[in-house]
Amino acid sequence: MLRDITLGQYYPGYSVVHKLDTRIKIILTFLYMISIFLVGDFIGYAIIFVCLAAVITISKVPARFILRGLKPVFIIIAFTFILNMLMTNGKVLFEWHFIRITVEGIYNALFMACRIIFLIVGSSLLTFTTKPVKMTDGIESLLKPLVRFKVPAHELAMMMTIALRFIPTLLEETDKIMKAQMARGADFESGNLIKRAKNLIPLFIPLIVGAFRMAGDLAMAMEARCYRGGEGRTKLHSFKIRRRDIMAIILFLVYVAAIWLERIFHLQSLLF
Repeated sequence: MLRDITLGQYYPGYSVVHKLDTRIKIILTFLYMISIFLVGDFIGYAIIFVCLAAVITISKVPARFILRGLKPVFIIIAFTFILNMLMTNGKVLFEWHFIRITVEGIYNALFMACRIIFLIVGSSLLTFTTKPVKMTDGIESLLKPLVRFKVPAHELAMMMTIALRFIPTLLEETDKIMKAQMARGADFESGNLIKRAKNLIPLFIPLIVGAFRMAGDLAMAMEARCYRGGEGRTKLHSFKIRRRDIMAIILFLVYVAAIWLERIFHLQSLLF
């Protein structure tokens, strides 16, 4: 399961999506996440699916690699699905004691599950196609106007990127600790959910110690390279808006227009 968590990982590539300006990718990803909440039916989700599939194809990130990241959140998706299916009133399809399944419940359950999947897959593409260093520079550039209000833009961007970058590292460390303890007779797989959760408690202490050790090593490495924050720092590569970035913005505006038109005319109600 730990190997299936792909959050924070970067997938090397030379596609158009990889080469887009990091600031543009961050802004478009943020607007994409907002657009998901503006969709009110499955026709809108069909538009999102087609556009998202096109971006994944262009990015050349394997779909299997992207879908693998959904496995760790399967429990959340399943819980949301069941909760919406059982807690929505409407036309009853099945009823037994306190369990009641309605047509509207199934509709809402599928709708919310699709929303979560689209959010995870779409936001993951940002980290899959952006190097951590460029992510830091992009966030810092977007936060730069806030410097006049004494907001430490560089430090905030650095902390966010390091936190995101350390997710795969901590997962790898957890996997090593689990294998070491399993070799000594520890059991993390048998028993019910509560028992397995209790068996994970011995992992916390070595994991926390390892996390502090890695943080200390990182701090020493940064100090050894004379890191003193963002003041006076120069960058090897500067951001420039290129033709491909303008094309990406135009295509995204077309996507937004399609979502907006579908929301106004309610195509699902017209088709069905």
